[in-house]
Amino acid sequence: VKVKIPFGNKYLDATFSVPEKKSAYGMILTHGAGGDMNFPHLVSLAAYLASHGVLCLRFTCKGLNIAYRTKAFRAVVEYLELSDDYKLSGVFLAGRSMGSRAAASVIRHLTQEDDDDFIQGLVCLSYPLHRPKLQSKLRDEDLLFIKCPVLFVSGSADEMCEKQLLEGVASKMKAPKKIHWIDKANHGMAVKGRTTDDVMEEINAQVFSWLREIIELEHK
Repeated sequence: VKVKIPFGNKYLDATFSVPEKKSAYGMILTHGAGGDMNFPHLVSLAAYLASHGVLCLRFTCKGLNIAYRTKAFRAVVEYLELSDDYKLSGVFLAGRSMGSRAAASVIRHLTQEDDDDFIQGLVCLSYPLHRPKLQSKLRDEDLLFIKCPVLFVSGSADEMCEKQLLEGVASKMKAPKKIHWIDKANHGMAVKGRTTDDVMEEINAQVFSWLREIIELEHK
């Protein structure tokens, strides 16, 4: 289902992947610095989650300014929270690369403002912890303030997220967190000798099983 989400005096293009049965939980997904919501990895994850009963809303927001991307992501969260068509108990925020930074920033700001338990967790696909070869400047400030559960899915050969550095940041985080390493994958999740579909199957299954764990914990 294609929708246009109001954002300031503009609209953001977005698409719902709707499960057959009414779902209590959803995920909002966005892309990295390049591309849009039709980036193959996002389309694949949205379809997988919807087929497993999780509503998925992916949106496009162009622009390389992280503050702008964060505002756009927040507008989408508010749109879904107030939606009459999909009454959700909770939502997970997810993004690829720069999109995951925007998602982390939204969660940090929302938790500082109020104890809103609409947001259940954060999924970071290829979180860009640093620029290539610039490991001294880490983009970890939002991660350290987040309290909700966080899943990182990163390539062990990601040139923007050195393994030891992400593990170091994770150890300092207050939030419950999990890191799933895709062996030998780069920032674009490409792995020599493996097809994109094969890698996506691994990522999709990881994301879904983690979501299910979090939702079950929520109900205990």
